[in-house]
Amino acid sequence: MTSEMPETTSVGDGTSLNGAADSLLHASGTSTNGSITATHDDEHERDTEDASEDGEGGVEGCTIGSTGSGLVKGTDGEDEDDGDGEDDEEEDEEDEDEEDEEPTLKYERMTGPINDLLKKDSISAISVSNKLVAVGTHGGIVHVLDMTGKRIKSYKPHQASISDMEMDNTADFVATASIDGQVVIQSLSTQESYMFDMKRPIRTVALDPNFAKKGTRPFICGGLAGTLVLREKGWLGHKESVLHSGEGPIWNVRWRSHLIAWANDLGVKIYDTQSQTRITYIDRAPDSPRADLFKCTLHWQDDSTLLIAWADHIKVARVRARPRTANTSASSNLPPLLVEVTAALQLDCMISSILPHPMSHSAPTKENGSVASRTTLTSFLVLAYEPPDDFGDEMTDDPARQARKTAERPELRIISRTGEEFSADALNVTGYRSWGCNDYLLAEVDSGGNETNQCYIVASPKDIVFVRPRDRKDHIAWLVEHQRYEEALDETEKLGEDEQSSDSGGYKIDVVSIGERYLRYLVGEGDFVKAARLCPKVCGQDAKRWEDWIFVFAQNRNLQAVIPFIPTEAPQLSHLVYEMILGYFINHDKEALLKTIREWPKSIYDMPSVIVAIQSELERIPMSSSLKPSSPDAVWLMECLADLHTANRQPGKALQYFLRLRRPNVFDLIREHNLFTDVKDQVLLLVEFDQELNGKREEEGIDTTQTRSEAISMLVDHTHSIPVDRVVQQLRARPFYLFLYLDDLFKKDQNLASDFADVQVKLFAEYATSRLIEYLRASSYYNLEAAYNICRGRDLVPEMVFLLGRMGNNKQALTLIIERIGDVQQAIEFAKEQNDDDLWEDLLKYSETRPTFIRGLLENVGAEIDPIRLIRRIKNGLEIPGLKEALIKILHDFQLQISLLEGCQRILNGDCSDLARVRQKGQNGGFFLSEKAVCPLCTDPLRRSPQDLLLLFLCRHIVHASCINGIDNLPRYIDAGLDVSLRVSPAHDLSAKMAFASVVRAKIIHGCPVCRRQGEGHVC
Repeated sequence: MTSEMPETTSVGDGTSLNGAADSLLHASGTSTNGSITATHDDEHERDTEDASEDGEGGVEGCTIGSTGSGLVKGTDGEDEDDGDGEDDEEEDEEDEDEEDEEPTLKYERMTGPINDLLKKDSISAISVSNKLVAVGTHGGIVHVLDMTGKRIKSYKPHQASISDMEMDNTADFVATASIDGQVVIQSLSTQESYMFDMKRPIRTVALDPNFAKKGTRPFICGGLAGTLVLREKGWLGHKESVLHSGEGPIWNVRWRSHLIAWANDLGVKIYDTQSQTRITYIDRAPDSPRADLFKCTLHWQDDSTLLIAWADHIKVARVRARPRTANTSASSNLPPLLVEVTAALQLDCMISSILPHPMSHSAPTKENGSVASRTTLTSFLVLAYEPPDDFGDEMTDDPARQARKTAERPELRIISRTGEEFSADALNVTGYRSWGCNDYLLAEVDSGGNETNQCYIVASPKDIVFVRPRDRKDHIAWLVEHQRYEEALDETEKLGEDEQSSDSGGYKIDVVSIGERYLRYLVGEGDFVKAARLCPKVCGQDAKRWEDWIFVFAQNRNLQAVIPFIPTEAPQLSHLVYEMILGYFINHDKEALLKTIREWPKSIYDMPSVIVAIQSELERIPMSSSLKPSSPDAVWLMECLADLHTANRQPGKALQYFLRLRRPNVFDLIREHNLFTDVKDQVLLLVEFDQELNGKREEEGIDTTQTRSEAISMLVDHTHSIPVDRVVQQLRARPFYLFLYLDDLFKKDQNLASDFADVQVKLFAEYATSRLIEYLRASSYYNLEAAYNICRGRDLVPEMVFLLGRMGNNKQALTLIIERIGDVQQAIEFAKEQNDDDLWEDLLKYSETRPTFIRGLLENVGAEIDPIRLIRRIKNGLEIPGLKEALIKILHDFQLQISLLEGCQRILNGDCSDLARVRQKGQNGGFFLSEKAVCPLCTDPLRRSPQDLLLLFLCRHIVHASCINGIDNLPRYIDAGLDVSLRVSPAHDLSAKMAFASVVRAKIIHGCPVCRRQGEGHVC
């Protein structure tokens, strides 16, 4: 046998043990029987202490265990009176650091009937097999429970405390050992039962691993008698085989496959049932406490690995086949197997029990969340017990020091094979102050090879606690509990849908539930920006949840943080939410309001309500209704109103805002939507905008003088929709715009501007003086006196002359021309226009002493001025520059006039001759009368039988004589040319025709009735 004892390593959580470890290692022992008796006799005392010290033994918070020092601290605070302040602060800092470490295991107390069963009893032994839990009590009763705590069966095989028990692999047989000296094996499904009286208290029992399959029903037991007995069923009853004796009480025995391990006062031994030899002996550590004070735990990890925990030591023994040697004779007497101690550890606590604990280490996860690979490492799950600091003082004579000391909470630790402590959880079991190291039990539930279903059971006299490795959901729950919500959300997203739907800790493990807790935390911390970014992930497609959280942001006056993340579709929220957001923008951020209105669908909120709110806000901003808005807020609000009215199919209401905002497409908008009626109240804005556009064009170098104003043209062209009175009323404040409008209106139709002629005279005098005379001549609707006063006030002489001429004050007008203007030609033209002899006379008188006027008159003589009359007025000796040329011009003009008259006479005579010949030819020519010709008066055919008298007028109209009013009693006319029987001379026939025509002509007073009816006025 090879035995290794590495350097002792102290394993713990770093807290000071105040020398407790040393005292435990060197404690003196007491008798074994006394220890057992004390345990049994104190049962009722402990029950009483449980009720007074721990009440119902509830779990602190929602868990039974937490990170080690977290719960131990509370106990220390109760037990210790006063401590150093600095030490407390250091311990607090250590506790806080440890609380940040996530526990490895999770705990759940068994509920159900077990609580009632243990009110007057306590657990002394436990065994688990095939999802069934068998519990032995100090009252000698066995309770069989399932994993939910439901009681399957209860029976009482013993009269004293059950010291050990074991179930076979099928969970059909339960073997119990008691200090009453009996071993009982009971079948749970049949009536099969075995009872053996060993005469001495039995401490341990173990069944063959295949007990149910073997007819011999082998089991092994041992106790205070110091004998390890193997019993098997035979034909003649049970036979007994003593495997070992003489080394003190047998404290524990465990059977796996063909190997049996047991512990006595000297150490641990292993027996091979195949070779029927003892293959090894593993001694106890030096200076170990008394064997009965701290029980020995044996557990077969597999068919060849044995875990040994005794007092504060752990050893791992590995069984393997003995290698063959060349000297066969020397090895022939040796066992076929040998044992190696592969690990030996010393802890800073006593060990109540030990189990192997596989720990999975995951490789980095892939993108889809799956684990690439997993590596399983086996560590130790240790149920640790820390005895009081003054343990071992029982030999003192001081009664106070001999009194029973209160114990600490037991700890469940995970320790690696190298001694590294991964975790340590203090268990808040019921009445822990009264229990010792031997009172705690640890059992493993068969997981079927599935690591995810690993489960352990920790039992104290009053509690059964399920211990499971924490899974991803537990990890998430811990993150949530420690307010590490962001990490919890990331982990939750990696879970499948089935895992997310399960409950944990009273809430669902899903993105929504955890996200809402995170949101509440962020809101409580005031981090609204981060909370807003989280909302899409948490709220998703749930409109109600969106609305609830939006109102939370609003109540905390941080609505602006969540607005960028609010959905407008999938899901679409209540219109009140969107209107609340727009209302916030109206009051706080008008630029964002405009951007939001343009981005959001118009159907998600009530546009009329929003329009009213924006208009109310706009009215609070001081500004002129006729000027371009100067405030940026006003501009944004107008942009909003323009867009909303347009989207609401109210372009007319949007027009005023387009005009104020100087939108370049406003004219196209008016024409497209036929908004001329709406323009009638926005005339000034429209014209102002148009003039600004013209100003910009001029700045760009574009000539606009020949371009007609688009706004003015629109107003003039649509006077039926835009009344002239309304336009003039709005433009009176801007006279230049009024001038442009009335000018274009007058050009289109003088009658339309007739009511504003006096205003127009004033405007022309102000803005277009050069065109005033043109207007005065073209219009006849203005007041002459008022117009004259305006022109006189501005000293507009030509206009005054014109107006005086219209008023009939020709002499004054002529005086102005002569004295103020001094223009001969204008004076002559004025005299010609008035056609007044007195005016000519005044002009001639005025010209007698002015050679310039005389020459001008001579150069412009004509029908109005007789040259002789003018020449006679020239005084002798008056020097007139250019007189000779003027006279020559007069003579030349006179000769030219005579030639023109003679030429015109000749032309007139020729035209008269030509027309006369045409007339004669037309009258002498024949007329073709067709058969279908009708009378223009009665519309009957001209040719009918008997033939009526037909009259042919020189205008070529033919009518029935009877159709003409006033022609009666005409003599009958016979045409000799038509009647062959009559023979008359041509001269006689012509005379007859002329005479008859004279008679008819005398009766037709008004000429051709057809022409008269048509109004042509021809006389035939």
